[in-house]
Amino acid sequence: MQVPTWKLAASSSDPDELASPYQLSPFPILNTSHSLPRSAISITRAHPSSMRATSFAPAALALLLQLTLADQQQQQQQQQPLSRLRPSHQPPTADEPSPLPKQQHHHHVDAASAPPYRDSLLSLHKSLVSIESITGNENEVGRWLVDYLVGRGYAAELQFVAPSDGTPEGKERFNVVAWPGGHDEGTGNGAGRSSRRSGRADPRVVLTSHIDVVPPHIPYSISDDGDAITSRTMIKGRGSVDAKASVAAIITALDDLLHADSASPASSLSDDVMLLFVVDEEVAGAGMRAFSDSLARMDPPPRPFSAVIFGEPTENKLACGHKGALFCDITARGVAAHSGYPWLGKSANELMVRALDRVLDADLGTSDLFGNTTVNVGLFEGGVAGNVIPERAFVKIGVRVAIGPQKQGAKVVEDKIQRILDEVDDEAFTFTCSQGYGSVECNCDVPDFDTITVNYGTDVPNLAGNHTRYLYGPGDILVAHGARENLTVGVLEEAVEGYKKLILHALDHAQ
Repeated sequence: MQVPTWKLAASSSDPDELASPYQLSPFPILNTSHSLPRSAISITRAHPSSMRATSFAPAALALLLQLTLADQQQQQQQQQPLSRLRPSHQPPTADEPSPLPKQQHHHHVDAASAPPYRDSLLSLHKSLVSIESITGNENEVGRWLVDYLVGRGYAAELQFVAPSDGTPEGKERFNVVAWPGGHDEGTGNGAGRSSRRSGRADPRVVLTSHIDVVPPHIPYSISDDGDAITSRTMIKGRGSVDAKASVAAIITALDDLLHADSASPASSLSDDVMLLFVVDEEVAGAGMRAFSDSLARMDPPPRPFSAVIFGEPTENKLACGHKGALFCDITARGVAAHSGYPWLGKSANELMVRALDRVLDADLGTSDLFGNTTVNVGLFEGGVAGNVIPERAFVKIGVRVAIGPQKQGAKVVEDKIQRILDEVDDEAFTFTCSQGYGSVECNCDVPDFDTITVNYGTDVPNLAGNHTRYLYGPGDILVAHGARENLTVGVLEEAVEGYKKLILHALDHAQ
């Protein structure tokens, strides 16, 4: 299925004078030129084989108007004296109020040990978590994030992704692609200190996480310990860990490196690093798949990424990889009969129970790194009444695959389960599986990091390529999808430092 994408381009006689820093496209390399009057706007719908002009979808037009208004406000700010300028989400100066929750201000009792970015990090994290973005409904948080990044001096692009079952009518969802250099040197907050213009990104290192969350929405809250924020202060809310903590920490880490005099040359960071925040990770990975597919369609092809850093909750340890996944439906067909005469029927439930017992006890594959392949019987339906031999039974299972390789490991497990079903009854069962994958290995050979392996799935296998893969992020997956999802300020700040080390390591080892 082709996923249509939209590109917003504005041009004038001077190609450097754009009406808006926003572009809507699958990736900057796919940009096309149009001869338009100053401040004119063009929308095109891009397909792999051709591009043709078309009209706005109503929601796309509304989004465009909002982005344009935000850009006009930014241009008005730039007309003020430089001493008065500060993007809306940049950390405040000493005489400005804290950007933390407007209804309250907190005194930092551990100010001596607090990193200088604490206020901006917590403000960013709060804003992200406060916006409900259950998979399918990522539009609002995506729009907010684009505005934030452009305000920080990044160039930003939107890559639209097909709607899902949870997408409200008229609320397009999209990946956010951004990179330093959205403003000319000397403007904005300094994040754009690159000599490269914002029309094309050509990164060696990609920093990525997802902006969708699992249901239900849980409002943001931060513990109030006598009006004091310390590294032990706890933050709660849906997405506070998975994975808006990674989103906030990644952006803050890159910002801090761009501003640090001791960091690698700003031109290298600005030219070689790109941000990618995707939708749909919690369901089917459609956002990352759309981005990956767009790379394959580019002509000429982009420079291959050297490394991709994936943000997920790993307890701030560097993950050596994670188990693969396989999700399957099993249907058993029997013969209905009166329960007093079971020999006249064939119980679909009994067949299913016998089959599942063997599946759960079977060795479906083990490895030293990931342990045993495990099976969860997530849904079981069968029969119509206690006095009727059930004619049909239906089960959904989720398998965490401990064996590789990534491309074939899940198929090995699927074949083993099929053989078990055939041995129980070679005519009764229908067995279908979604496209799965085997265990996924990542690079964890980086100095000064503790390591871990995890059992959950990520977007790592959804991005094709031979790049080095790193998996890292704040928070504990054991609370991530629960009612008490939380992490501390210290854990969030530790992640910023971890991402900084990973970014510099990845750049130092880039091919």
